[in-house]
Amino acid sequence: MTKTTSKKDKDKGQDPLLARPYKVSHQTLCITGVNFKHRAIIGYVELTIIPQKSTLSRVKLNSKQCRIYRVTVNGAEAAFDYSDPTLEVCQGDTRQRNLDYFSTCHVSAVGSVDSDMGNGELNIHVPHEVYSNVSDGRPLQVSIEFSLEKPKGGLQFVVPDMEGTMAERGAHVFSYGLENSSRLWFPCVDSYSELCTWKLEFTVDAAMTAVSCGDLVDTVFTADSKKKTFHYVLSIPTSAPNIAVAIGPFEILVDPHMHEVTYFCLPHLMSLLKNTADSIHRILEFYEELLSWRYPYSCYKAVFVDQSYENIGSYASLTVFNTNLLHTPRIIDQTPYTRRVIAYAVAQQFFGCYVCMHSWSDVWVGKGIAGYLLGQYIKKFFGKNEYRYWIHSEQQKLVHYETEKELVVLHSKDTSARGRYFHTRHPHTTSWIHSKMAARKSHLITRLVEQKIGFESLLQVFNKLLSLATSAASQKYTPTNWSNMLLSSASFVKLISTVSGKDIHLLLDQWVYQGGVVHFSGSFVFNRKRNLVELELNQKVGEHGIQKYVGPLTVTIQELDGSFNHNVQIEDNTTRHELVCHSKSRRNKKKKIPLVNGEEVDMDLSAMDADSPVLWIRIDPQLTLVRKVEWQQPDFMWQYQLRYERDIIAQHDSIIALEQFPTPASRLALTDILENESCFYRVRMEAAFCLSKVANAMVSSWMGPPAMMSMFKRMFCTQMYTNLIKCNNFSNLQGYFLQKTMPVAMGAVRDAHGRCPKDVLQFILQLIKYNDNGKNKFSDNYYRASLIDALAATVTPSVTMLDTSTDSRTEQALLPETKAVLEDVVRHLNLEKLLPCYQFTITVSCLKAIRTLQKNGHLPSNAALFKSYADPGQFVNVRLVAMEILADFVHVDEDEEVLGWLLDYVENDPIPYVRHKLLQLLIKNPPFTPKEESKLNKESLVERLWTTLNTGLSYDARLRCDLVDLYYTMFGRSRPSCLPPPEFGLLVNLKEKKAAAVLQEDDKASSSTGETHGVKRKAEADPLPPTTPLLTPSDPTLEVQPQEGSNKMRIKIKLGGGGKPPEEQAAGSPEVQKQQQQQEQLATPQAGLPQEPAASKVSDVSAAASKPRPDHKKSSSHPSPHPHQSSSKHHHEQSSSHKQKKKKKHKHKHKHKSKHGSHDDRGHGKPVRSPRP
Repeated sequence: MTKTTSKKDKDKGQDPLLARPYKVSHQTLCITGVNFKHRAIIGYVELTIIPQKSTLSRVKLNSKQCRIYRVTVNGAEAAFDYSDPTLEVCQGDTRQRNLDYFSTCHVSAVGSVDSDMGNGELNIHVPHEVYSNVSDGRPLQVSIEFSLEKPKGGLQFVVPDMEGTMAERGAHVFSYGLENSSRLWFPCVDSYSELCTWKLEFTVDAAMTAVSCGDLVDTVFTADSKKKTFHYVLSIPTSAPNIAVAIGPFEILVDPHMHEVTYFCLPHLMSLLKNTADSIHRILEFYEELLSWRYPYSCYKAVFVDQSYENIGSYASLTVFNTNLLHTPRIIDQTPYTRRVIAYAVAQQFFGCYVCMHSWSDVWVGKGIAGYLLGQYIKKFFGKNEYRYWIHSEQQKLVHYETEKELVVLHSKDTSARGRYFHTRHPHTTSWIHSKMAARKSHLITRLVEQKIGFESLLQVFNKLLSLATSAASQKYTPTNWSNMLLSSASFVKLISTVSGKDIHLLLDQWVYQGGVVHFSGSFVFNRKRNLVELELNQKVGEHGIQKYVGPLTVTIQELDGSFNHNVQIEDNTTRHELVCHSKSRRNKKKKIPLVNGEEVDMDLSAMDADSPVLWIRIDPQLTLVRKVEWQQPDFMWQYQLRYERDIIAQHDSIIALEQFPTPASRLALTDILENESCFYRVRMEAAFCLSKVANAMVSSWMGPPAMMSMFKRMFCTQMYTNLIKCNNFSNLQGYFLQKTMPVAMGAVRDAHGRCPKDVLQFILQLIKYNDNGKNKFSDNYYRASLIDALAATVTPSVTMLDTSTDSRTEQALLPETKAVLEDVVRHLNLEKLLPCYQFTITVSCLKAIRTLQKNGHLPSNAALFKSYADPGQFVNVRLVAMEILADFVHVDEDEEVLGWLLDYVENDPIPYVRHKLLQLLIKNPPFTPKEESKLNKESLVERLWTTLNTGLSYDARLRCDLVDLYYTMFGRSRPSCLPPPEFGLLVNLKEKKAAAVLQEDDKASSSTGETHGVKRKAEADPLPPTTPLLTPSDPTLEVQPQEGSNKMRIKIKLGGGGKPPEEQAAGSPEVQKQQQQQEQLATPQAGLPQEPAASKVSDVSAAASKPRPDHKKSSSHPSPHPHQSSSKHHHEQSSSHKQKKKKKHKHKHKHKSKHGSHDDRGHGKPVRSPRP
């Protein structure tokens, strides 16, 4: 019998390899039929398991939403139970509405079927005929026949609504899901720690192709040639979550440079596929050379599908990509993004699929290594500047999340919620945003490990991990030795110590085992007499998300004679350091200054302090910490740093700082950067937007034409007529991105009246009018979209007085400038319907521009247009931007009808990706927050969200976690303020003559836990409060309600006087005031209740308080009408005998009660109720 994992073991993080009393050595998955019309599959699985204990009596597997027809063990029929507590997370007590309660129930429900804890939804009883095999330790063959119809998760059927056969219509199906989601489409042990070899068979129509993991060994046609079966074999031990399939009328392309790589795409997309896949063989070769190890699988397959769950889904030797990643050679903007996505997917083949995580707490290691490899690819193919910019932007996003939202603990030794509204012990309970931030932090910490032990040593560690995994995989018939293919935090640290001889425990304690970032603020003073810099650094410890740092810190001082690094020791929250300067004060106004890269530049020193040799100072220039720095230095130092510092992070920091110094010198420095072609293009783009802000702050003293206009004409317009732009030529990519950015930045410029200058608006309109892309080899769709964005940026609030009651906006009421903007936007929007561009980028910009006109009072605030673009059938990017605008409607106008319309799509949209993105949009721009008063904050909204959260999203863990985030954003962790106060009740056991005061609702989830369907879950709550005597006649009115089928009664206390509603009471009467005082006393849980020593009958009172819940257990060896209902003969015999015993009269009542109050550990009968306060 399976040993149940105790709560203590869970908190300690029990080894998942020891939690299961058996080991899976091989699994066969056979899909015998795929029906696109009914969106159904049918098949069977066979698992070869090796018992690890001679007492094995049950085999627990994972299976959700599958209909189980038959289970056999070594050919003998086996009874089974089915239990899925995640179908309804909070069971029984339907009055709870706070997230703390939901989080407790959620993690308990998920844990009760977690395969890493030895649990599962499908509980198979080992027949007595095979007990001898178990005692001898011989393998068992478990066979399960199942089907799946209209899946709500796990499998995505894409069937276009058009004429023709399924192949002609491009119908296809593919598997998807969050981590540990293979259970959604076939029974398995859904754990990364359970490795086995695989045999995969898929029978499909002759016009279809089935792509799966492993090597394709054979394709067999049926006798009538209408169907064919694809046979795949995966000899490398692999976990079930890394198994996937895609079936459709795919076009096939074999990589001409690397024949073991094959690509699949939907019909008519081959030309896009050839261009997009051209870089994959180079990515593979780069990783093989970097790791000094060959690609671990014998083949690699890339499938591009529509309506994918994410942009990439990585599985063993297979990656499922989104079709929207495909592009032609004419598209510039999509190319670098697609290559990054593909590079990350290939990196996950090495670490994530081949070498996978040991448990969920170790996921940071694999994701960190894959992200680190992606960084090395970016550095190699996109340049060091792009790599450093990416690292800096990733760090800034993480810092913002940890300081504003939640702490990110990569490997928590404490499995509690740690003050969060969600648990991170399992992927199905972790916020999706939090998971993404954890992945981001993982690769940043891996980079810190590289700085600690060295680049070459870290590559040796990666090579050793692959070597150990390959050695383990070669032992085909010894599953116990496959543990070296699992990557854990402990094994990673041990291997680093072995290879490099260095200890990284302090680094892990700082960044892995605890959350938070470092926040420095500081300034300096130059001491002329002693020729040194007096530096003061402060840590803002105590603020949310900030941790204290103790250790070394690098300070770089750029002096007249060069750049010098100083290592200072940080010990306290405030530290002061004296750093000796190596240069003397200047004597000449101009001098050649050596920079950190060895370059010498002529520098005008007239702006700096004559007594100081310091040009600028930087804190932690190499990003050796996950930190935020607020540094104070004079504006001329920021200007010098922007002009002459070659590190793009330093230039970025300078641009941000110069926004606070709107002076002619700052304007000149930003202009120099814009015109400097040797400067990194991203820095020049940031300088353009900063220059517009500086110009707006200097509007009273600004001289000359509007900012950047003359510069743009000089760069991109003809010499003969400066207002006429040249024909597009995007061969210079830096010039292309700058040409896109500068008009948008110019659109943000404002005059003294707060309006966009007419010269700027007319110039942008001319850019649109005279745009010529006839001789350009690249597409200009992104450029034209940016011009529409520039038009939207020129829009300012309307000053026309309108009748708000009638909203009488007419075309004649518009200003000429606004009318010109509207006409251009509408023209492009209509033209896009006739000549659509790549991914409808212009439509996206036009919709945003129309919303900008509405928000500024130039157009009626009407959502009808955006609803039409958000409907299914539109391109996904167009739908999402329309939904983003509608979410803004809800936030600004408090439109209840639009909110309900959006929630309909959250609940029913056929594309999971759209539902996920819509929830993310609502989280980013919520209808309201707990601190805001809103007419949308109604009880009906709470009930709708709670019902969907509790019972409507059991087959998509990501959507459920998204809705938890939205619920928290709108209502917080506690009970929503729009709900009535909790009802106070009294339960009385007439037999024991005892009474217990309980709250029907409790805002503290820690005092109660949910109960599962058919699964015993120990309550994590404290026992019930001591019982109290019955209330006297002088107390509030009592109402007695007999309980059906029981000798116990429920007594309700009516607070308010004699049963009358409070509004009918005479205001201010002494009786009402007295009753209100009593109500306030009783509303406090356990307040003023006298203690009674006899508390042994609390469980009886609790049993009376509990209503019977629907039992979702299933025990059957025959087909059942519903996947959650079954009728086992053995189960009914138990139930009938139990009822017969209940009817008999017993003299020893207490003994009879004890006998029937406990239940067999096999799960027969009703589950034991958990006590609730």
